Amino acid sequence: MMTDLMGYAHPNYALSLQEFGEPRELPRCGGWILVRPIPGTPYKDAMGCYPLFACLDWTKLHEDLEHVGNDLVSLILVTDPFSGVAPTYLEQCFDLVRPFKTHYIIDLSHPLDSFVDKKHRYYARRSLKEMEVEVSLAPVHYLDDWLKLYENLIRRHNISGISAFSSKSFEIQLQLPGMVMVIGKHEDQVIGANLIIIQAGVAYWHLAAFSPVGYKISASYGIFWNALKYLGDNGVRFYDIGGVAGTDENTEDGL
Repeated sequence: MMTDLMGYAHPNYALSLQEFGEPRELPRCGGWILVRPIPGTPYKDAMGCYPLFACLDWTKLHEDLEHVGNDLVSLILVTDPFSGVAPTYLEQCFDLVRPFKTHYIIDLSHPLDSFVDKKHRYYARRSLKEMEVEVSLAPVHYLDDWLKLYENLIRRHNISGISAFSSKSFEIQLQLPGMVMVIGKHEDQVIGANLIIIQAGVAYWHLAAFSPVGYKISASYGIFWNALKYLGDNGVRFYDIGGVAGTDENTEDGL
């Protein structure tokens, strides 16, 4: 049974990012932030967990901010697109509130053929002829396979910083309640995987990575297709597949 304390809202998600800041609980709203020393000063700042700040009761966020600690110079966070919180409320909580990235949302109450591009359906069918797809609710069993895939992603795109994560971070994340891994296998080898976080009835595309063979057979299309089928068959209506890479709204980046 799914509970609200899942995925990005779970305290262990903040723990998985402790290399980038000390996790600090916001007990009234049920969220977590990361506190960081400011180099060369006696001060600290804080950030919401990457990539999204999630909590259980957004109406209590302002109460936590009043007691978050006098040691903090600032707090920056990116809100969950499904929080339902009004910008006017956030403007009462923060000095600066600005839109950040368009998130693309899939409504799984519609048939897949009605919104998945014809070319993408073709690539999905073609890749599924060359691989098997498995949905794992215990993805930590595939930790070593995932680390190899993600190392390939890091090399391919020169990823660094918090989005590079670490093996310890992934070990924690793959055991989170609500974490699902959709895995592609070719000749008994894991060639690609998609990590999905499910919380409060909404699915979030967390990460995806592929081996050279996975890229060669376009495994992402078949894995994505089966992920959509799994989510729809299990009562998830909305799937947040995130925004484009970087900070520019480049609609040609493939998302």
